[in-house]
Amino acid sequence: MDILVTGGAGYIGSHACLKLKEMGYNPVVYDNLVYGHKEAALDWDLVKGDLADIDKLRDTFKKYDFQSVMHFAAYAYVGESVKDPQKYYENNVGAGLNLLRVMFESGVKNFIFSSTCATYGNPETDRIDEKHRQRPINPYGESKLFFEKILKSYGEAYGLKSVCLRYFNAAGADSDGRIGESHNPETHLIPLVLKAIKGEIDGLSVFGDDYETPDGTCIRDYIHISDLAQAHMLALNRFKHDDLSSVFNLGNGRGFSVKEVIECAEKVTALKVPFKICGRREGDPAKLVAAAGLAKEVLGWKPEYADLERIIETAWKWEQNKKF
Repeated sequence: MDILVTGGAGYIGSHACLKLKEMGYNPVVYDNLVYGHKEAALDWDLVKGDLADIDKLRDTFKKYDFQSVMHFAAYAYVGESVKDPQKYYENNVGAGLNLLRVMFESGVKNFIFSSTCATYGNPETDRIDEKHRQRPINPYGESKLFFEKILKSYGEAYGLKSVCLRYFNAAGADSDGRIGESHNPETHLIPLVLKAIKGEIDGLSVFGDDYETPDGTCIRDYIHISDLAQAHMLALNRFKHDDLSSVFNLGNGRGFSVKEVIECAEKVTALKVPFKICGRREGDPAKLVAAAGLAKEVLGWKPEYADLERIIETAWKWEQNKKF
């Protein structure tokens, strides 16, 4: 079964492709390689193309017999979205509409959307469930929320079946070291911690130590990339048994502070993390932790890498032997 994976040469998309291949599917990556890496397409097809190029999309749909689409292609830098919102709305919303148009032309109506906890904005509860009010505080989150709304209305009007997966903090790497996290610029905490250990950056900047948390630093819910990928397989299976569109949070349900991440990385690597305390970043909530019970109940999803040490171990293995 052919599955189109847009943005499949990126961090999360490539791990989804790996899982698809292991499950007997044929992933086909569609990626413009602006942020993705051609090396991340291991032994599956890679089509270099942009979602803005509707003719290239049409040609791709004609070449393969797609049954479902996993949509990861998006710009995802929060700070950049504030400085250049047009770029984010054109790509994350406008180009996505091209994809939906070509899907319907081709008779494909199964869609898995890579969404984000950024659609919630500042948390109003200790743990965020799917019913939490969605009030994004940046254009990146707004673009993802708007596309969720598009999927809902397309489902009602055109019979599109969709599953929206709202990730918290994706982390770690394939346990066999085949693929992993490689961003430029890198903004995620765990790879930055490990780069600081390796001396690839001039120390880690910790943005604020005066939050209302036990040690004063921000708390986030880290979920292993392979557990995210597994959730996509379960979402794909849902299309066989259910015509209802749905939304699920993906997180471990436990938060770790920046200082706890540093301490855990030092334990895993037996090396010190050079860091300095800087001022807070605008828009950083003190705590973001998922309530992911719905994914476990409905999808039967059970994270395998539930503790931070195992997550960092896989990330460290990748950092030491990166292939791209």
